[in-house]
Amino acid sequence: MKRNVALLIVLGGVALYAVVQAQGQAAPRYVYDPGWPKPLPNKWKIGGITGLAVAPNDDTVWVYDRPNDLTNLELEAETGVSDCCARPPSMIHIDKDGTVIGSFDAPQGHGMDIDSKGFAYLGQNTVRKYDTKTGKLVGEVPHTPELENGGRFGPAEMPQRTPGVGGQGPVAGFLPPPPGAARGRGGRGGNAADPAAQAAARAAFRQKYPPTTPMIVGGIEEIRLDEPANEVYVADNYLGGRVMVFDMNTFAFKRGWGAYGHKLSEISTNDADREFADGKPPKEFRGHLTLNVSNDGFVYAADRAGERIHVTTKDGKFVKEFIMTAPGTKRNDSDRGAAGGVAFSPDKAQRYLYICDIKNNTIWFINRDDGKIAGRLGSMGESGGQFFGLHMIATDSRGYIYTGEVFAGQRVQRFVPADSPRGKVIAQLARLQ
Repeated sequence: MKRNVALLIVLGGVALYAVVQAQGQAAPRYVYDPGWPKPLPNKWKIGGITGLAVAPNDDTVWVYDRPNDLTNLELEAETGVSDCCARPPSMIHIDKDGTVIGSFDAPQGHGMDIDSKGFAYLGQNTVRKYDTKTGKLVGEVPHTPELENGGRFGPAEMPQRTPGVGGQGPVAGFLPPPPGAARGRGGRGGNAADPAAQAAARAAFRQKYPPTTPMIVGGIEEIRLDEPANEVYVADNYLGGRVMVFDMNTFAFKRGWGAYGHKLSEISTNDADREFADGKPPKEFRGHLTLNVSNDGFVYAADRAGERIHVTTKDGKFVKEFIMTAPGTKRNDSDRGAAGGVAFSPDKAQRYLYICDIKNNTIWFINRDDGKIAGRLGSMGESGGQFFGLHMIATDSRGYIYTGEVFAGQRVQRFVPADSPRGKVIAQLARLQ
C-alpha cells in the first residue's frame, strides 16, 4: 500500500514543501525566490493580479493588474503629498531577473495570455488582442451587444482617473453588506430591483441568447492559447461558464461545451442545475471557470465555485472529473473554491497539475492521471512565500512557478524548483543566516 508523508522543511525562513511517496517518486519541491521581482519603477504600486502569463519564446512574464484597486492613501505620490506611491499601468512586463522591461496601459479586465509573436490577449468582457510593443488594440472576439444585467457591451475605453484619487480598496466589493442591505452573489452587493422583474428579464435574455450563442456572452474568466492549433480557448462566465474556442487570426467561433462535455445546446438555463444537490456536484459549471490545455491534447477546466476539475478532449468529449474540496474543509456559497488556475509541471509528460486555491491560499500538486493530491506549496499569510488572495498561476520552461494575488496580497511572486541551480543557491544562502 502506498503511503504519503507530508514534510515541511524550513531553512532560515525559506520553506520547502514536499510530499514523499513511499514507493519512491517525490512530488515537486519548491523554494520561494525573494529576489524576484525587483522593486517596480516610477513609484508604482501594483494592484490585484487578474492575469498572468509567461511569454513562450523567452520566459519573460506579463502581469495584468487592477490599478483601480489602489486607494487614495496609496496614490499620494501623484499629488506630491508623500514619496509613495503612483498608479501603475495595467500591463507590466518583467524579465527573468525580475526587472521591469516594458509596460502599456489598457482597460482593466480578467484573464490574459501571450503568444510567441508578442501579442497579448486580454479579457475585457470579451477577448481583445493588443500589440505589446505599442499597446495598440488590433482585434477582438465578437460579444453580444447586450449584457444579462441590462447593460450594454461597450468599446475598450480607459477609465477616467484623477491624480491621487483611488477606489475603496481590493476587498470592498467582496465584503458582506450591512444587515438589511441588498445582497448579490458572492457578497458583492446588489440592487433593490424587484426579484420577479429581475427573473423575467433574465429569462428573456437567455431566450434571446441561448447557450448556443457562438460569441462571448457576459464576462471572461480565463484565456489560454493553443498556438500549434491556431486556437484561443476562452472561459466566459455565461450560465456558470462555457468553454469557447475561437480561431486565433480571424476570431471566428469554432466550438464550445459545458460541464461533463455538454454540447452548447445541452447546457441548462435553469439556475438550480448550478447548485449542489444531495451532496452531488452541480450538473453544470457553477462559476469562475478557468482552464488550460496539456501537451497531449486534454483540456482541464477548473470550476472554482464547484470545487472540481473537468477533463475533456479538445473537442469537448468528457473524460473524467477531479473533486477539489480541500481535506478538512467544507463548501460555502461564495465562488472562492479550491479549484482555481491551472498550470502543469515542466516534465515532458506533465505528470502534475498545479492548481492555485484562493480559498485555502495554497498551490496543490495534483497527479494528472488520477486527480489525487501529491503535495502542496504555501499557506495564508503576508510574508514572502505565503499568499493572501492567491488568484493566478503560470509556469515557465524551467518549471518556475509564478503567482499573482488579489485582495490584500496584490503582488506577484516566484518559486523555483528546490533542486534547480537557483533553488540550491537560495537554500545555501538561507543556511548562512
